[in-house]
Amino acid sequence: MAQRRRRFIFIGIIALLVVIVVVRLVAGGPKKHKPKNLAIPVKVAAVKLQNVPVYLTALGTVVAYRTVVVQPMITGPLAKVLFHEGQFVKAGQLLAEIDPAPYQAALEQAEAKLAQDQASAANASLQARQYASLVKQNYTSKQQAATAQATLLEAQALVKQDQATIATDKINLGYTKIRAPIAGKTGILQVDAGNIVTPNLTNGIVTINTLQPISVQFSLPQQDLMVLRQAMAAGPVKLLASDEGGGASGGKGAAERGVLSVLDNTINSSTGTLTAKGRFANRDEGLWPGGFVNVQVLVKSMSGAMVVPPDAVEQGPDGSFVYLIARAAKGAKAKVQPVRLGYQGRDVVVITKGLKPGDQVVTEGGARLSDGSLVKIVTAAPHQP
Repeated sequence: MAQRRRRFIFIGIIALLVVIVVVRLVAGGPKKHKPKNLAIPVKVAAVKLQNVPVYLTALGTVVAYRTVVVQPMITGPLAKVLFHEGQFVKAGQLLAEIDPAPYQAALEQAEAKLAQDQASAANASLQARQYASLVKQNYTSKQQAATAQATLLEAQALVKQDQATIATDKINLGYTKIRAPIAGKTGILQVDAGNIVTPNLTNGIVTINTLQPISVQFSLPQQDLMVLRQAMAAGPVKLLASDEGGGASGGKGAAERGVLSVLDNTINSSTGTLTAKGRFANRDEGLWPGGFVNVQVLVKSMSGAMVVPPDAVEQGPDGSFVYLIARAAKGAKAKVQPVRLGYQGRDVVVITKGLKPGDQVVTEGGARLSDGSLVKIVTAAPHQP
């Protein structure tokens, strides 16, 4: 009995020692520190006053200022092609030539026929005068004089017919030389020399497009008609055309400048849009027919507007807001500031209520912020974990 009691005491002592060791190990481990409230790096911009151009935006299609499909006017073998594909040509420049031999022969034949009929007319005129004189002297009948006069009129009619035939043959002979009807850039040659060409070929011989100037066609919602007409009444309406990267479609890096040239006289009832066309000088050929461009239509300018960068504006359940930088004793803090927006452009947003000039608003790093967050203003882009 005493031996069993000593065993229980020994086990109890061992258990007590184990508990003491565990407690000391736990108590001696690394202490946890409460994390500090670190400032969040952000970039900021100042609220400024500036003149803001107001644009209407649309997607436009570049079209040639003029387009002509060069068609032969007569039938014949295409003897010569006197231009190369993609060449700029002047109005009236010789482009190709149809074999003129059959048309030259037809002209000469008509000229010979005219000479023959003119001789017959001269003889008929002489006989008519003679018979008219004889009738006065009663040496011949009036019927013979009338017949001579009719023969003269018939001969004169044949002369006029021959003259008309010669004029037609000269025109056809002129058509053997195919000239450029407008100045512009030629496209791909559709018919090679040696082929027989006829009027109304499916694709003509070549298409000429005028690229300088050039046009851009676009559509605007019918709700913009009033402001657009007001802008047109004030003077020429300026346009900007650029690709998605901000430059012209040719990749020059700068938007092409032009003016509004025409508004369509009808609103499309199916789409509720109004078609418009602008004219651009296109000196660098940055705009190319068939390409798509972003069109900006300058309708007015807002003087002394209060603006912030578009990246500063956030959207919440209660509407638009910005993170306003507020100075505090422990550093700068971000404050949620509701704002009312005016015109929203590509580079700026006009603020009509909620800020004042000189205020600083967060432009980058706002995704990590909440109302009252400590911030650290940096010049480089803040790190986003």
